[in-house]
Amino acid sequence: MLVLKNLNIQRGPLTIVEDGQLSLLAGKTYTILGPNGAGKSTLLKTIFGEVAFSGMMSYKGQVYSNKHPLRWRKPIGYMPQDTMVEASLTALEVVLLGRIDALHMHVSDELLAEAAGVLTLLGIGHLAHHDVMRLSGGQRQLVMFAQVLLRQPEILMLDEPVSALDMHHQLNLLSRVCQYTHEQNLITVMILHDLSLAAQFSDEIILLGNGKIQAQGKPADVLKADIISELYRVDIEILYDSRGLPVIRPMRKN
Repeated sequence: MLVLKNLNIQRGPLTIVEDGQLSLLAGKTYTILGPNGAGKSTLLKTIFGEVAFSGMMSYKGQVYSNKHPLRWRKPIGYMPQDTMVEASLTALEVVLLGRIDALHMHVSDELLAEAAGVLTLLGIGHLAHHDVMRLSGGQRQLVMFAQVLLRQPEILMLDEPVSALDMHHQLNLLSRVCQYTHEQNLITVMILHDLSLAAQFSDEIILLGNGKIQAQGKPADVLKADIISELYRVDIEILYDSRGLPVIRPMRKN
C-alpha cells in the first residue's frame, strides 16, 4: 500500500494540496483528474520524490526520506508528460534504457527478448529497429511506455500517457495499463484529461482542485455534475453507458 498522510504541497504562493490523505492499493488503477493548473503533475512528481512537501509518504512500511530518494524511486516506473527523445536511437534501444543498470558492453539475449516482447505487447514490435526520431508523437509515447514497463515497476506513474494518441491507440494503451496492473498487482497512478476515458479505465478517481484533494472513490461516486461543474467551470450533463459508467458531456452555452 502507498500511503500519503497530512500531505502539503506548496509551489510559490500556490497551494497544490493542503492536508491531503490518500491510500493506494496494489492491483488498482487510479486516475488524477482536475482542471489545468490544479497541480496534477506536481502531485505525481511529489509522489516520485521530485517536489518538496510536508507530511508523510510510505510504501510497504518504508517512509520517504529526502536523504535517500533513489531508494524510494527504485520500485517506481515514472513516465513524465514530456517524453521527447533527442538522440538518434532505435525504438528497441530506447526501451532497453529502461534497464540501464543491467546494460553492459554486451546486452544479453534474455534482455533483448524481454524488450522486444514489451514492444510486441503494445503492438509496436514492427518499430523495434526504426529511428525513434522518425516516429510519430504517438508512436514515441508508446515506446516510452514500453521503456517504463521494462523496469518491472511495482508502482506505475503515467502523466498524460495518451495525449498524443488517436482513439484506437488510446483504448489499446489504457487497456494494456489496466491488464498489466491487475496481472502484476501494481499500483498505477495516471493523469488524464478525458473524464469519460478515466471513468472507463480507473478503479478509482482522485479529484484535485482548489488546493485540495476533493474526492477519492469509484468513478460513478466521484464524477458528479455539481462538483465537476464547479471545478471545471462548465455546464455538463452526465450520461451513462451500457455498463453503467458515467459519460461526461460538456454543454455549450447559448
